[in-house]
Amino acid sequence: QVQLVESGGGLVQAGGSLRLSCAASGRTFGYYAVGWFRHAPGKEREFVGVISKTGGSTYYADSVKGRFTISRDNAKNTVYLEMNSLEVEDTAVYYCAAAPSWPPLRPDNYNYWGQGTQVTVSS
Repeated sequence: QVQLVESGGGLVQAGGSLRLSCAASGRTFGYYAVGWFRHAPGKEREFVGVISKTGGSTYYADSVKGRFTISRDNAKNTVYLEMNSLEVEDTAVYYCAAAPSWPPLRPDNYNYWGQGTQVTVSS
């Protein structure tokens, strides 16, 4: 069993940066890849990116590639989403989730989800 809690969301101007954290409880955190998704009003949930259980591999959606970076510290049971050059279109609730398989690109690949954190980018 893994519990995930996101933090770090907030309001930022376009062009700015934010770093989201996903803190996990449970001794098996290192067995899971961790992905980030986002959900904006009126849109479907969107895959943002994912990091492998060791941190050695990452995969990003084209919409964020080159701007967002995912990293993890298994000793701290935490995964990070560094977001730079933020755009208004990045406004959404961001969720982290844990998956036992690789690469987990679809929501149904994930077993555990956090509650989400709001990111709002103003123009």
